[in-house]
Amino acid sequence: MKPFTYEVADDLDSALAVLNNPPRTLKAGGIDLLDRMKERLELPETVLSIGGVEALRYIREDGGAIRIGCLTTLADIGRSDLLKARFGALHESAGRAATPQIREQATLGGNLCQRPRCWYYRSIDFNCLKKGGGTCYAVEGENRHHAVIAGGPCHIVHPSSCAPALVAVDAEFVIRSSDGESTIKAADFFKLPHESMYAENVLEPGEVLAEVVIPSLPSRSATVELREKQSFDWPMATATAARVGGEWRVCLGAVAPIPWLSRPAMDVLGSTEITPELAAQAGEAAAGEAEPMSQNSYKVQLIKVAVKRALLAAGGESEV
Repeated sequence: MKPFTYEVADDLDSALAVLNNPPRTLKAGGIDLLDRMKERLELPETVLSIGGVEALRYIREDGGAIRIGCLTTLADIGRSDLLKARFGALHESAGRAATPQIREQATLGGNLCQRPRCWYYRSIDFNCLKKGGGTCYAVEGENRHHAVIAGGPCHIVHPSSCAPALVAVDAEFVIRSSDGESTIKAADFFKLPHESMYAENVLEPGEVLAEVVIPSLPSRSATVELREKQSFDWPMATATAARVGGEWRVCLGAVAPIPWLSRPAMDVLGSTEITPELAAQAGEAAAGEAEPMSQNSYKVQLIKVAVKRALLAAGGESEV
């Protein structure tokens, strides 16, 4: 690892004031950043830590909404009785991510903003599209974990475990910079490769995802992750189902470059009560958008299964 200068911020305002002068790499929990530095994907001169800013670590009710600070750990979300009772899908997603040790350190903001886990992007031996090269090596190479929906020209899948739940409930993200504050819908925060090849979200230099706001809590919700093994593994497909304002919303994870809001599945569901037959129809509709590559057609079936199981769990039905 290349030597670097390490700085610690006392609060977010002081961090934002110096973030770009000279350029510094921001660290929260540091899980993904440390990986990228070890893999020599990122070689910062200066790392600025905000990990000790306790004012950014909270889960609280605000009227009818819930607000979560960007430094709240996945473990704290998984332990939250408030989220368990009011937003089970997020509680489940965070509480099952990675390992207990990583959950104690990884933050919500870091989980939402982490970089792709594509093995070509992570390897210094491949100058892929996302690193400024001319080829997405997944197209002709090993692509069994890559996108089957909305892929191309880069075929990454978004690695966040929490993002599908937040997109499903139409959460809002609060972005801070030294110039002020803005709010954006969760679904608009993430960017497809053809919109933004070198970044996966809308954050500009000097901006930080400071807070997540859930203005409309779901009356029912559930997340289903399908993995090769049940511990310390990335999901092959994820589905979150949530009933918000009387309407069902379905968001997929691990199958597209962004958390994918499945409008075909939502069109099937509307405000109807969930039955096994309706859940299966929604799964078929969600999978209808898939265009698999040479090695990942199995994900089409996983989408059907994940959507069906998530809807049945959220709707209080048993799978048959």
